[in-house]
Amino acid sequence: MDFSPLKEAIEAKSYEKIADICDELMLQVTSQGIAYQEEWPYAIHLLGHIYVKDINSARFLWKLIPSNVKENQLEVVAAWKIGQQLWLRDYAGVYEAIRVFNWSPEAQGLVNSFSEIYTNRMFQLLLSAYSTISIKDTALFLGMSEEDATNYAAEQGWLVDSASGMLIVKKQHVVKEQKLDHTKLQRLTEYVFHLEH
Repeated sequence: MDFSPLKEAIEAKSYEKIADICDELMLQVTSQGIAYQEEWPYAIHLLGHIYVKDINSARFLWKLIPSNVKENQLEVVAAWKIGQQLWLRDYAGVYEAIRVFNWSPEAQGLVNSFSEIYTNRMFQLLLSAYSTISIKDTALFLGMSEEDATNYAAEQGWLVDSASGMLIVKKQHVVKEQKLDHTKLQRLTEYVFHLEH
């Protein structure tokens, strides 16, 4: 079985393509009647779906995985544990599932990249949802120690109130791009022309 497109995507760190590549390869081998279950990279496939926030496809794939693979390949179970925690919206559980397993070299980069993206996503969620939040809750959402979460938030411009154990969220100003409509520009040009003549 040729996994070269998958290996190339992993080496290029094009993790957003992994789920689609795996799905396509699975369709190809299934349509050709090739037995693939024993050598299929289920952990990478699951992580690919998790990476692109497609938990439903990850759940469907988990149901397709043969029970002997689930019993013998611990990395597959560890990948699914991340998916379960995402499904349950157990933010601390996602980070715990990432940390407790010793990932293979093939999966390590994907897991690290997902963890960074997930932390950024959680930070943006906190940014949009709170004006003040406890250091403890911030640490829980970001999967960090309270000290690391405090430092991370301070780096982002949040204020720390050590007395109350709270972080004061600094809202980022959203710069809206003005779309230049050529009809408006034409009217402005005609107006200025009219004023000058």
